[in-house]
Amino acid sequence: MLNFISFGSGSSGNCYYLFTPTDGLLIDTGVGLRTLKKNFMDYGLSLSFVKNILITHDHADHVKSVGCISNEYKLPVYTTREVHSGIVRNYCVQRKIATEYVRYIEKDMPIIIGDFSVTPFSVPHDSTDNVGYFIENKGVTFCIITDAGCVTEEMASYISRTNYLVIEANHDEVMLKNGPYPQYLKNRILSNNGHLSNAACALAVAENMTEKLRAIWLCHLSEDNNHPELARKTVEEILDNYGITVGIDLELEVLKRKTPSGVFELTPYSDITQ
Repeated sequence: MLNFISFGSGSSGNCYYLFTPTDGLLIDTGVGLRTLKKNFMDYGLSLSFVKNILITHDHADHVKSVGCISNEYKLPVYTTREVHSGIVRNYCVQRKIATEYVRYIEKDMPIIIGDFSVTPFSVPHDSTDNVGYFIENKGVTFCIITDAGCVTEEMASYISRTNYLVIEANHDEVMLKNGPYPQYLKNRILSNNGHLSNAACALAVAENMTEKLRAIWLCHLSEDNNHPELARKTVEEILDNYGITVGIDLELEVLKRKTPSGVFELTPYSDITQ
């Protein structure tokens, strides 16, 4: 059985957790170690059960605790060579990853990491490098796409193959354009190397999903340029325009910025088709 928890999703810190009865995999480590320990304890879990870490990119809200967690629990950290280099340069990562825990991955090259088959793929963003992950475990497929300026054909292909999708819905374009951010920052967010809007996120799902997609989690919402209810409503309305009904065809959740989600049980698509 595969389970998923979000321990934080937004500019304050991102951290996601996939676990089976025998293995645990962290994706990004932007939540403080002390907070993460408490969160694990609150769910009756232990960080000592985690076996490996995946990193999407080197921005602080995704990596600030990576060295602390990796070194304390002796966990290998998998990401691209460019992201590892960016982590070394990032002054927000005060404790760097020990050399013996550095692991390099290559985009579009599947790799077995514990109980999981992991395929990294390119995601456009203004970091040193950025990857999404397509993860498989015993017939269940899970995909995470965060901090994406646009949706490429490759990203769309992974959306079409997945059962469970974590995807960025960072901002509402009207709120962003009319908001207090300086123009250069607005331009950065709206660029093809920035962040996905609610509408762009919804269109990416609506135009590429198949009947195999069972649930979507909206991640990395802006605190200043979005709202959970607005993100959900926008995505739900656009999906409905494509004949896709939330609650019937798939489930839709908005991940909280600073607090953990519930524990989501991920079951194979075949379980509901038999």
